[in-house]
Amino acid sequence: MTISTKDLTLNEQIQANEVRVNDENGAQLGIMPLSEARQMADERNLDLVLIAPQGKPPVCRIMDYGKYRFEQAKREKELKKNQKQIELKEIRMSLNIDTNDFNTKVGNAIKFLKNGDKVKVTIRFKGREMTHPKLGEALMRKVIETCAEYAISEKAPKFEGRNFATVLNPKTVAAKKHNENKGGQV
Repeated sequence: MTISTKDLTLNEQIQANEVRVNDENGAQLGIMPLSEARQMADERNLDLVLIAPQGKPPVCRIMDYGKYRFEQAKREKELKKNQKQIELKEIRMSLNIDTNDFNTKVGNAIKFLKNGDKVKVTIRFKGREMTHPKLGEALMRKVIETCAEYAISEKAPKFEGRNFATVLNPKTVAAKKHNENKGGQV
């Protein structure tokens, strides 16, 4: 039986005349007055926990509440540990980048994309380079075309102050998002 994750009402906090009681093993003990249910929990050195307040009558369970909270926290920690965090890596270039430097930067971007991380590609404009935005657009197109096998551009490149930037999504992540938007149809 799963219990909701919100704070639960227990022992003297329960405000009902009659309750349906389950024991620590999940076996139903039946409907009984609240005082009798509290007494049964006290005899077993356990807590009476309200797990379904909307029920007619409300459903309570006799359990070790401290142990339950510990196990729940442990489960949540395990779930967080198993989640894959997608990181945003950044590759910065200048407008007059050399061929080998370009290949190195794009190689790093492809490595990040293969690991499942997003990559932000930024081209910095210095001084009078701002008068040549077409050169920056051509360089960005070249980067996107080179990474096309591994990534899809999340949005069109745009100027952010003196920087020209875009974000590349790994193809596996982009394909999943595309399928989710279509309702799972392929």
